[in-house]
Amino acid sequence: MATPAPVKRGKKPRATTTTTSAPVGGQVQSLTRGLRLLELIAESHGSVALTELAQQAGLPNSTTHRLLTTMQQQGFVHQVGDLGLWTIGSHAFVVGSSFLQSRNLLAIVHPLLRKLMEDAGETVNLAVLDLSDYQAVIIDQVQCTQLMRMSAPIGGKLPMHASGAGKAFLAHLSDEQVTALLHQKGLHHYTPKTLMSPHSLKENLALIRKMGFSHDDEEHALGLRCVAAPIYDEHGEPFAAISISGPIARMTDDRITELGALVIRAAKQVTQTYSGR
Repeated sequence: MATPAPVKRGKKPRATTTTTSAPVGGQVQSLTRGLRLLELIAESHGSVALTELAQQAGLPNSTTHRLLTTMQQQGFVHQVGDLGLWTIGSHAFVVGSSFLQSRNLLAIVHPLLRKLMEDAGETVNLAVLDLSDYQAVIIDQVQCTQLMRMSAPIGGKLPMHASGAGKAFLAHLSDEQVTALLHQKGLHHYTPKTLMSPHSLKENLALIRKMGFSHDDEEHALGLRCVAAPIYDEHGEPFAAISISGPIARMTDDRITELGALVIRAAKQVTQTYSGR
């Protein structure tokens, strides 16, 4: 007679429960998509069709329409014309203008100037472009601790063609604008190294655009060198510049590229914080 196989005793299987939860971050995803649509409309510099927006955002037309309708109800976008094109709404301006009212250039820049001075070991300046007479005006400065150092008064003006900050501004003008400015202002002679011909200056400006930073090589004062990079506003226009200045004995040829990289990085940080670009 066959003997039945022994039954293995083990733990009873645990009861499992399935819980259903809402998708994590679903609302955040919708917000991200809506903000992206807002950016795309702004980048269109006018009005744009729903189908084009959907294609650029990688979204279905139905999803795009639902997001746009929600933003329209809040006044952030607006539908115009017989073709039903989408444009930025007035409430987007109201929200954005509060940023313009709250920003303070000096408060944003000064801590970065101090950090840049510590990294570079040289005096650091913040200059803005004075459009009334096309000169760079120093509005903030952090001096280094070296006994021999560059020192310029706050409010002091720098020539456009013979200073790091000035050439950082000039490099973003067209050749025609530079020519017109030179006819108006002339090329004042400061040192034997001052660029005195329009051709040599324009060649130097082309090099600045290529490098990303300007270089004053004893052009304003003998024995003094300077590197600078521009800060851009929300329209992509340079309105200020950060510069590093010091004696040629420390700002040697092999340090110029290193210091140029430092000033570019600082200017980009300020641009992003101040202008959101």
